[in-house]
Amino acid sequence: MLNRLAEARADRGWKKARLLHELRAAAARRGENLPKDESLGRRVAVWENQGGAVGDFYRELLCEVYERSAAELGLVEPTAPVAVAIPQFSKVDSGLVALLRGQTQSIRLLDRRLGGPAIFRQARAHVDSVEQLVRYALPGDQRDAAAGELSEAAALAGWQALDLGNLDEAWQLHEIATAAARESGDVAALAYARAQQAYVLLDSGQPADAHMLIAAARERVDGPVPPGLRAWLHAAEGEALAALGQRGAALRALDLADAALPDQLDDTLPYVMLDAGHLARWRGNCAARLGETSAIDDLTAALGAMGEGKYGRAEVSLRVDLAIAHAAHGDLTQSQQHARRAADLAGRTGSARQRRRIDELLSA
Repeated sequence: MLNRLAEARADRGWKKARLLHELRAAAARRGENLPKDESLGRRVAVWENQGGAVGDFYRELLCEVYERSAAELGLVEPTAPVAVAIPQFSKVDSGLVALLRGQTQSIRLLDRRLGGPAIFRQARAHVDSVEQLVRYALPGDQRDAAAGELSEAAALAGWQALDLGNLDEAWQLHEIATAAARESGDVAALAYARAQQAYVLLDSGQPADAHMLIAAARERVDGPVPPGLRAWLHAAEGEALAALGQRGAALRALDLADAALPDQLDDTLPYVMLDAGHLARWRGNCAARLGETSAIDDLTAALGAMGEGKYGRAEVSLRVDLAIAHAAHGDLTQSQQHARRAADLAGRTGSARQRRRIDELLSA
């Protein structure tokens, strides 16, 4: 019977030589060299056939090349969810809701610093615990508040799953987020979760369906909503329109986002990270998709304002957009330079979503 590492290679249809090649590429993105094929091949044989121990460094490489967690590859014992001890028909109070909110925010901050692979399982376990709590809570205002926290936690985990390339799980988590937002009565959270879910469709090559989902989410909150969320919804719609090649409509949506953008971040919307700098990068992304000549200048300015190496996934995305923009204008040297730098950063953040875009660029 195959162990999980052998099963992962069989699922990919890879010969051992292909696995060694992928491991070397992943190591190179970290600035590391691996031993000769003969030695490395023996390691793989021990891992696959004898269940030999895999060190931390090789565990990270294997997780990256197979796009699976260490637990899924059988390299660590699965982490049991941090379950909340809940008697059936329990009563949720404001103190417990505050604790759940704090845990979600901690995961959000860790995600920004460490990336999805390091924190996703913790985020998923948190969602499962809060979902169980809400399911057995007695009706009332605090149950509704807990449902609101479930929506935020599930939307966060859903974005992490998307970044890891787990589209099915990303969709399912966003379904949890939207259902919980409806129960809580939080119109803003519902609009955000539904519009963010559209990115699963974008990554699946369904931009028309993605645009329809975002537009519907925006139209349903046509009443008073926080301006930061309204700006985010317009920008998301602009990206979907850019993916459809609808230049005029995309630029109008981005202008509406700029007009709605508040001067300061709204503390009541911790899931919306959008300021002038973020919006400039978003506009550059759309311009790159559309082949606009302004994309290179906008993206280069945004990269300079960001400060190289300051943000992980944000810099990866920005450099991928720059690579696309340079390629569209025939400067393949600059395109490849940005793509390679993005590949190096993506190896550190573990973003399968960005690695897929980079591989397409580097193979072109």
